Amino acid sequence: MSNEEQRPKRNHMGPPGRGVAEKPKDFKSAIKRLFIELNSFRIMIFVALLLAGLGAVLSILAPNRLSKITDKISDGLVVNQKNIKKLTTNITKQFSEDNMKDKMSKILKVDISKETIMEIRTSDDISSEDKASFMALLQSDDPSTIMMKITSLPDSILNIIIKENEVDGVVIPVSDQIELLKLSTNMNNKKNISFPDSINKVLLDEITIDKVKISSSDQIKFITAMSTIDTKKVDVNKLYKKIDKMPKSIKKVIKPKMDLEKIKSITIGLIILYICSALFTYVEQLIMTIVSNKFAKKLRSNISKKINKLPLKYFDNNSIGDILSRVTNDVDMIAQTMNQSLATLVSSTTLFLGTIIMMFYTNWIMALTAILSSFIGFIFMFLVLGKSQKYFSARQTELGKLNGHIEEVYSGLNVVKVYNGKKESDKKFDEYNKNVYEANRKSQFLSGLMMPVMNFIGNFGYVAVCVVGALLTMNDYISFGVIVAFITYVRLFTSPLSQIAQAMNSLQSTAAASERVFKILDEEEMKKEKVKNKIVKEKAKGEIEFKNVVFKYDGNEEPTIRDFTAKVKPGQKVAIVGPTGAGKTTMVNLLMRFYDIDSGDIKIDGVSIKDLSRENIHDLFTMVLQDTWLFNGTVKENVIYNRKNVTDKDVKEACKVVGLDHFIRTLPDGYDSDVANNDSISSGQKQLLTIARGMTENAPFLILDEATSNVDTRTEELVQKAMDKLSEGKTSFIIAHRLSTIKNADLILVMKDGNIIETGNHKQLMKKKGFYADLYNSQFEL
Repeated sequence: MSNEEQRPKRNHMGPPGRGVAEKPKDFKSAIKRLFIELNSFRIMIFVALLLAGLGAVLSILAPNRLSKITDKISDGLVVNQKNIKKLTTNITKQFSEDNMKDKMSKILKVDISKETIMEIRTSDDISSEDKASFMALLQSDDPSTIMMKITSLPDSILNIIIKENEVDGVVIPVSDQIELLKLSTNMNNKKNISFPDSINKVLLDEITIDKVKISSSDQIKFITAMSTIDTKKVDVNKLYKKIDKMPKSIKKVIKPKMDLEKIKSITIGLIILYICSALFTYVEQLIMTIVSNKFAKKLRSNISKKINKLPLKYFDNNSIGDILSRVTNDVDMIAQTMNQSLATLVSSTTLFLGTIIMMFYTNWIMALTAILSSFIGFIFMFLVLGKSQKYFSARQTELGKLNGHIEEVYSGLNVVKVYNGKKESDKKFDEYNKNVYEANRKSQFLSGLMMPVMNFIGNFGYVAVCVVGALLTMNDYISFGVIVAFITYVRLFTSPLSQIAQAMNSLQSTAAASERVFKILDEEEMKKEKVKNKIVKEKAKGEIEFKNVVFKYDGNEEPTIRDFTAKVKPGQKVAIVGPTGAGKTTMVNLLMRFYDIDSGDIKIDGVSIKDLSRENIHDLFTMVLQDTWLFNGTVKENVIYNRKNVTDKDVKEACKVVGLDHFIRTLPDGYDSDVANNDSISSGQKQLLTIARGMTENAPFLILDEATSNVDTRTEELVQKAMDKLSEGKTSFIIAHRLSTIKNADLILVMKDGNIIETGNHKQLMKKKGFYADLYNSQFEL
């Protein structure tokens, strides 16, 4: 294998697809380096992450207020159980045994003095039997016995021994006292007991609930009405009918009533929470979008500057597609993660931890219910993820094989048809297609389970919270609003876990992308130029000298150029010929300082190229290469490319010389026609445009590297004349395999194995009948 064949070849393959996320070699180092590079944006990032956290905190606080507003609304839809309980408790206390004895002793005014006894004994209106019963009662030693049996006395005696009484300003007539005595003896046998009004006023004190005064009579009506309700089986309709018939004071206290002011206050607070949370999230997204785009712009600018400083050997060892992928895909991946995943990771983590804290703060039983019910689903989800990952990897691998086979067959379709390879190619296609189908089927089936699983997690959590919450509500452990709050907590708890998983996956991809981007930024640059001299283009003589030049490509064992020595006079037309791998193009690359020589020297007008800047050297040369390169633009823009003071006349003159003027005029817009994506322009015509571009450059040196390889014989003659005119007054180097194009060269350098083996013009070299003559004659052999 020749030396030049050992030279690393540049790969022009396009950017690779994203496929499966690449894993970083060193995640911690990659992320650390990324944050170091983000140092100039640290304040904006800190503010964005702080806002993301605050937005999550506000979202966590919202369910608690939602619970309160739910309780307030539910309280306004049913009777006020709290006030019923308070009212019942107050009345019950007043009817306690001790309180009743005290009240009864004040109400009943019984007179059994000697005068009263004498009055009864001497009364003609009282029968002797009643008198005897009264006297028998008086003979009892126990006063409480007398009070218990006094109700058995006839009214004629009771009207004498019981006197009208006044208690707390309330006059209690004898008849009301007698009725109270009779009721007290039968109280246990009656469900509905109705005391006289005067008695009620003394027995029950006026009470105040929620600033509403409830009289003793209203209290009695309440007790009477409530005593008729079956507490084991409450009929809501009957309950509300009875409430409607109760006194106004009672209805005000126990009737359903919305606390609209409180509900309004909580609602406004809840709206403010949601608005602030949305505002924080919006500002955070805005900041991160600005940061990510500015950082991506900075990275692209740094890579662009870096590429201009990298030696050509870097592009020999790295594919163009890979470099483009770093500038586009990898930078976009970093920007996308910063814009979406970084803040999401912070807010999701805050939301996840904050939700757990708030759930336990609200009710630990419900918190355990929500967490356990959700984790059952997440365990299943992680099992599915673990199983599906290998099938996703296999799918991308098999898809790559299938695409490679399709590209191979379609690009060489004529060969496949000529060699009857259709059956074989179809067989391989079916095999690859089946593998893709199987991997895709399994991966899609397992990934398709994710959405149902996530729905199941949420729904199962809701059911568990509702069931446990209902049991706790029935036993008065929690209110209905707590259930509503936990339904929201379940959603807040399950959502962050999947977001955290996605964010971590994005960070893995970003770490890998940042490694690739920073790797190119850390590449060794071309050695710093020590510019000691400068050659002005207009004053250049055109002399070039190679002195004992030695050069070896990185990775090669043997030098490609071995002790190359040659001297070119101003204005000479020098042709460099030789077999493939002889080092012809390498010599031109060394002359242009695309590579630095290992030893020896190259001088331009007696000045070493080591003392000149690369920009100065490039300014001295016009190059027309074998590879045609046109950019998006018009014909005129492509010919003028990066040159000033080039007129339309100069452009047309150059195109006429190379024989393109007639063709260009046939285009829709002539010289203003777009050429980059124009299928009507052949590769030969594109090469003629690159030659026309070179003709507009007024440089003292000219390099033509296989410039006529893509044109036909007739066009070659036109181009040859054009290049002869182009090379007038210039020192030109022509590299050509078609030796017929260099017959008129002033000097022909014959190279082999990195050195010059013959020199002279065409006639002189043919007379020698050496290597050049054999090379020339081989063109005409069958």
